[in-house]
Amino acid sequence: MKYTKLMATITIGLSLVLSGCANNSNESTATKSSKSSDVTKDLPNTNTSDLASLNYQNNTSAIMTVNNDASNLKTFDWKYNHVEYTNLDSLNRTSEGNTAYLEKRNIANDSLRTRQVVQPTGWHQKFVNNDAIINRGHEIAYSLSKGISVNGKYEPSVQSGDQNNLKNLFTQTAFSNQKLQTIYESQVREALRKDKKVIFQVTPIFRGNELMARGVHMQAISTDGSLNFNVYIFNVQPGVEFDYATGRSKINNEIKVPTPANAPSFNNHRNSYKKHHYVRDAVVAGVVHHEIKKHYERKYRKEYKKNTKHYQYHSRRHYYRHKY
Repeated sequence: MKYTKLMATITIGLSLVLSGCANNSNESTATKSSKSSDVTKDLPNTNTSDLASLNYQNNTSAIMTVNNDASNLKTFDWKYNHVEYTNLDSLNRTSEGNTAYLEKRNIANDSLRTRQVVQPTGWHQKFVNNDAIINRGHEIAYSLSKGISVNGKYEPSVQSGDQNNLKNLFTQTAFSNQKLQTIYESQVREALRKDKKVIFQVTPIFRGNELMARGVHMQAISTDGSLNFNVYIFNVQPGVEFDYATGRSKINNEIKVPTPANAPSFNNHRNSYKKHHYVRDAVVAGVVHHEIKKHYERKYRKEYKKNTKHYQYHSRRHYYRHKY
């Protein structure tokens, strides 16, 4: 009994520490209501500030259609294959969004993908049950950007997709990235496979000076009109509450986010641990920061050696562990 009480006390204490500078107001955390719905609502044709003012309503769909799901992009704007990467704002955020003019040759070979190492604003990685709660979200997906150089031009010598480009990355929850955004990236990819030309625009939505995006606005249209969507996706994670001002987080099992029926399945890393395990970024080679837990060390060691030129393996003392 004493042990149980002690563990409960430690759990509460660590939750407060790990949440960092979390704002107690509803301005910087996800709204927690009890309303439930499986249907996406439609937003009128709206601008960035309107989207930024939205709060996620607990246990409702995290995807909302915009403008009756019709893109505002113009098919006649597709002139040649390239990506318009916008500059970072004064807070180093990707708040302006990127627009890609894509064709079939931009479908990337996933085997050439390497581990991402840059850290967008609001990056505070933690793990729950051995699963990372945040990803480096791509605006223009790796799988859709083969041959696109960091300056946005198509170069045949560039065989992989976009990687480690700060102008194309933002801190995104694993759920938003893997279960929601991929639905629409898959639609773009399928259109490209059918030899369609596609305009694809993705804009992370920030509220005020917050460092973590509240959501992401995605729209696309093919030049023949067969592909056409316009959606807003909330940047939320089941069981985790975020302070969007800083990107820090804490466990909140009251936060529920339904998984869409057409969401893809991923082989997430899990084990038999029942408690929550939060792990800060590991330090590899003194300069490369990876979100890796000790349980992953053996699995990724060979991958690091292959993909990191100045690889060094650091001992366990470089891993900071917090167990709930």
